[in-house]
Parts: sequence; structure tokens; C-alpha cells
Amino acid sequence: MSTSLEGKLVVAISSRALFDFEEENLVFEQSDDRAYMALQLQRLDTPAKPGVAFSLVKKLLAFNQTPLEGAAQRVEVVILSRNDPVSGMRVFRSAQHYGLLIERGSFTRGQPPWRYLKPLHANLFLSTHLSDVRAALDAGVPAAQVYPQSAHASDAYPGEVRIAFDGDAVLFSDEAERVYQSQGLRAFQKHEQDKVLQPLLAGPFKPLLDALKRLQKESTPSMRLRTALVTARSAPAHERAIRTLMDWNIEVDEAMFLGGLPKGEFLREFAPDFFFDDQTGHVALASMHVPSGHVVSGLINDDGSFPK
Repeated sequence: MSTSLEGKLVVAISSRALFDFEEENLVFEQSDDRAYMALQLQRLDTPAKPGVAFSLVKKLLAFNQTPLEGAAQRVEVVILSRNDPVSGMRVFRSAQHYGLLIERGSFTRGQPPWRYLKPLHANLFLSTHLSDVRAALDAGVPAAQVYPQSAHASDAYPGEVRIAFDGDAVLFSDEAERVYQSQGLRAFQKHEQDKVLQPLLAGPFKPLLDALKRLQKESTPSMRLRTALVTARSAPAHERAIRTLMDWNIEVDEAMFLGGLPKGEFLREFAPDFFFDDQTGHVALASMHVPSGHVVSGLINDDGSFPK
């Protein structure tokens, strides 16, 4: 009988997003892949330090810890890395050191690994490589570029996976964002009031929200899932966002309609294990407080007339 990942939440992640390989990466940038491989082999028995997405992965894998023997595993984490296979040995050893049950990985030695996302049926791809993230999103896989210098997750909520999302161009399409960028705030507010009963189209991360919804129903005694919508929208534009989630039969635990206020300090208080946003400015500020990633989608990231 063949093995299948069907029905699981599948997270594909690069080694540099999971572990802190910044020192090793500097060697690669200043020299070549041979020097990088030699350093990783030299450090084979030295566990890498946790990286930006480490807390998210560790907590998601905790959903697999169940007292029922033989119960189905809910979450699968797969390493999808531009690392070489030799360096991949250190990645697996580091995962084992921290008790992360990660059994699968693809190491492509510099070649784009995103093409393996479809066979994995991945629900999320986290990588530090912008081009891989763009390709994954173009292929319909929720993906974000991890900011490796982000603050690490707080340890304030050890029994909860906390994930925060921006709205437009992340959970929702960039329809309303296009109105705002081309016509301004007043036109945006009127557009959203006029279409308040018309659900927004799905954004690139709506499939992940669907998958998390299934996981949320399977909370364990040791781990729960809590989500937040953190958006620059404000009343009256808030209502269409809420109604859209209701139409999708999806609930978020918290919603912050900040009306343009900086998101960073609000995110610090929510303490997510990861935050997703489509605007680099928001991600850069948020990354000072919480683990953050750039969702390279929507008008802001595609149209050269707007800042990237």
C-alpha cells in the first residue's frame, strides 16, 4: 500500500527558513557552494540554531502528538531546499536534535525546488528565496518569503499556534487594493460600502485558511490554533471583509481594523508564530516584533508604477 499525504496539512519549508543558517549563507555568498558544503559538513554534529519559522513548525507538528496509537498524523513538514544533499544531512540532524519529526526532504543544490510542491500537495511554502516564492504563488500554492532577520516568536503561548494574516492580496483578492491605489481612500471606502454584500474573491492564502480550518477542528489537549486578521482597513470597509469570511464559512479568532496604523506593535501583543502580508513596508516593520513573511502577490508586487 502506497503512502499518501492526502488529508494532511502539508508545510514545505526551506532549510534557511527553519534554521538559522545566516553565517553559513554568508560563506556561500562570499565564496562558493564548495566552501558552503565544507562548512556544513564540518558542523554536521553541531545542531543549527532555530530560525524564523521554527516555532511555527514545532507547534504545528505538536498536533501529531496524540494519545491514540495509530491515529492519523494531521501535519506533515517537508524540507524543500536549494541546499545540497550533504548539507541536507545537517538539516535532518538538527531537526532530530530538537525533536522535530521531519522525515521527507528534497535538496536541489541551487536549482529551484518549488516544482516539487504540486506532488507534495503542499498547503504552504516558506522560503527565503524570492524567485521560488513567486513561482509557487504563480502555481497556486500559498507561499511567502521569510525575512531571516525577523524577531523570533514569543514563548508566551506554548499551547497555541498563532497565525496572523493581512487581508487584501493575501486572504482576499487585490480588487479593493486596486481601487485604493488608483483612486484613493474615499473611493476605496465607497467601493466597499457599495459592494458590502458581495463577497471578495479569494486571495492566494484562502486555500491555507481552508486547511487550517480543518486543523482547528482537531485541537488536541496540548495544542490549539488561533488566527487573526490584521488589516489597514477601517470602518465602514471592515464589514465586507467580515461578510466575506462568513460567506466562506471561516472564522478568525481576532480581527484588527487599524485604519493605516502601523501593525507591528499590535502584532507584538498578539504574538503570532508567523505573520503574512503583501507589502514589504508592512513586513519590514512587523519583522521587528514577530516572525514575518512577504506574500508576493497583488498590484503592489506586480505593477512597476508602485513601490515594491
